[in-house]
Amino acid sequence: MSEKTEGSIVRATLRALAEPRRLVPILLVSAPLVAAQSSFSAEPLAPYLGVLMCLLFVGVAPVSYRVLFPEGLDLSHGGVRVLMYGTLGTGVVLTSGFVVPKLLGMGPTFLTQPTNLMVCNALFLVGGWGLGRDIGFEETLTRERARAARFELEAEQAQLLALRSHLDPHFLFNTLNAIAEWCREDGAVAEAAVLRLSTMLRTVLAGVRKATWPLAEELALMRTLFDLHLLRDPDLFQLTLDIQPGAEDLPVPPLVLLPLAENAVKHGPAAGHRGLLSLGVQVREGLVEVAVENPGASKGPREGSAGLPTVERRLALAYGSGARLALQSAEGRTRVTVTLPRSGPLSGVVT
Repeated sequence: MSEKTEGSIVRATLRALAEPRRLVPILLVSAPLVAAQSSFSAEPLAPYLGVLMCLLFVGVAPVSYRVLFPEGLDLSHGGVRVLMYGTLGTGVVLTSGFVVPKLLGMGPTFLTQPTNLMVCNALFLVGGWGLGRDIGFEETLTRERARAARFELEAEQAQLLALRSHLDPHFLFNTLNAIAEWCREDGAVAEAAVLRLSTMLRTVLAGVRKATWPLAEELALMRTLFDLHLLRDPDLFQLTLDIQPGAEDLPVPPLVLLPLAENAVKHGPAAGHRGLLSLGVQVREGLVEVAVENPGASKGPREGSAGLPTVERRLALAYGSGARLALQSAEGRTRVTVTLPRSGPLSGVVT
């Protein structure tokens, strides 16, 4: 074990011992020992010796255990480290309970009686093992929780990296089928549809490779999606846009808002609720609100839905608690509002 590793174990152990959940029990055990040493000893220095013995226990026993057994107690070294731990404990107890009193010319005290020294030695070894083991388990648990959280985040990000290139396959298939029909019936419409679809797919592929892009790119992609639906059926819905200036350069995770446009058409006009479909952007005191409203009342989250749940997961990863998604349904219409901080996504997050 390197000196650097040993030093970090010593520092971590001392910090852990100073935490109230360990310090309080240590004091509750040490106080009666010092009180007994003072009450049952005629030696004036007896209380100070009791305090010294307790301090040596707290400072040496758990630290030595963790240095000797950083991965927990085992006999893989033939018991050599166990012997070293026992020898160290006996040496500390005998030094504080026998050598130091002799050097100071002290008389007999309660804790330095032979029988009580044996008890102190046992307390040193068992107490050091218990505290060191507890601290080691706590550190292992903390590391494993952090590791599990990191793996969960990485798995979530990997999933979202795949999901963020999501486009409704039925919409694509239907559009391609429609283009095939238009090629026979109306070449100009078919050509326009192919160009818009290729532009949209090219934008989607470009967005997958980026961490963020301007909100203007996201809005343009949503508009292209609406236009493609209207190419297939010009009377499917009436589109209104209300984009307040000042938010176009806001960095957002690519394709994070596209599912809102997909859902608005899929559960609105495409489900038989024809009417007005709107896209609006408002800037309010350090926040940007993006709202998509469609005809048709929402029936609530559907089992297995990958639309709004995906948006919510991506917003949580990108902004923590700084972004919100709200769904409202009233008077036969559904409105989804996403509120984003103007500061942009959190740094260092793959979205």
